[in-house]
Amino acid sequence: MTSRAQRVSPRDLAAALLSLAAVLGASPVLAQATKPSPPAATAAPVKLDTVTARRGDIRQTVDSAGKLQLHTWADVYAQIGGQVKEVLVAIGDTVQVDEALLDITPTQQPAKVESNRAQMARLQADLADQRAQLEFAQLQFKRQTQLKAQNATREEAFESARMNASSATARVDAITAQIHELEATLKIDEEARQKTLVRSPIAGTVVSMAARTGQMLAAAQPAAPLLRIADLSEMTVAARVAEDDVTRLRPGMAASFTTPGYPGKHWSGKLRQVIPIPADGTGEQGKQAFYTVLFEVKNPDRELMSGMSAQVQFVVAQARDTLLLPAKGLGAQDEDGQYNVNVLDAGQHVAARKVKVGLRNSQQVQILSGLAAGDKVLVGPVPNVLPAPDAGTTSAMASGS
Repeated sequence: MTSRAQRVSPRDLAAALLSLAAVLGASPVLAQATKPSPPAATAAPVKLDTVTARRGDIRQTVDSAGKLQLHTWADVYAQIGGQVKEVLVAIGDTVQVDEALLDITPTQQPAKVESNRAQMARLQADLADQRAQLEFAQLQFKRQTQLKAQNATREEAFESARMNASSATARVDAITAQIHELEATLKIDEEARQKTLVRSPIAGTVVSMAARTGQMLAAAQPAAPLLRIADLSEMTVAARVAEDDVTRLRPGMAASFTTPGYPGKHWSGKLRQVIPIPADGTGEQGKQAFYTVLFEVKNPDRELMSGMSAQVQFVVAQARDTLLLPAKGLGAQDEDGQYNVNVLDAGQHVAARKVKVGLRNSQQVQILSGLAAGDKVLVGPVPNVLPAPDAGTTSAMASGS
């Protein structure tokens, strides 16, 4: 039995084609139409350079270079002529006051001293004899005076007695003068004998020596000293300060310094004196003048030595626990002496303020008014991309602190 083919309607055919297209994928035109658009690009954040106002300490200083030198020392010379018999100390030794340093054999011979003493003994014997003769002459004169009053002696006898008494008195005076002169000589001899040992005038350390065993010495030594004794427990710093800065220094100011031999270690003292004449070789023919400024520093451990270089700071003014701002945050100065700054808040809004400054150095300035601790100050000009503050915020921020 033969079956008859079923007829398909046009609507059924269209539906079948649509189903096939869904299985195989949409057409390029339809896919492009249904493709989602990319997200819109966001603006990059603006990087701002700011500094923050914080509380701290600030010092205004004058910096200079200097040298360490001895503060207390004494030069030792020979007080008598002679030959150095023995040197009793060496460089670096610690000595006490009146301690023997050198032993000198004097040029003057001991025989001369003994001769002077013998002469003194003879003069004293002569003086005793002349005093006896004087006493006898005075008795004779007294007797002749009594006889003359009684008109019982001749005039020649009276005058002879008077002359003998006067002559005896003169001889006694002459011998007494010789004795005094010889006593002075003997005293010099005794002092010279005591000076054969050269002693230290101060307590300290032997820092230089020019004496040697066997050296001949003159009584008055015009050349270099035989020894130098120095007290190293205290040193002097001699700083060279330029004429532009020296007028800011006053005695009693705090001073500190460092030296390359002890990195990171600081010493301090008080300014003692400003030498009021320029240092050698400065201030001539248009050159800048430098002045020597002195202060002392304790050196109990003998760490510091003469000749060491020093980087010195004199504290002209200082303030503690005050409001500070890095110097680069300041803007231009106005006619009133105040500075313009731009303060940035948490919402990236900028407000202009005027601040009054006090002390300043190369890194920081002291803020007297216009800012509070924690305020962020914009460095440089204000970028155009920052959002403008609203009126209320601007008014509140511009009022300052």
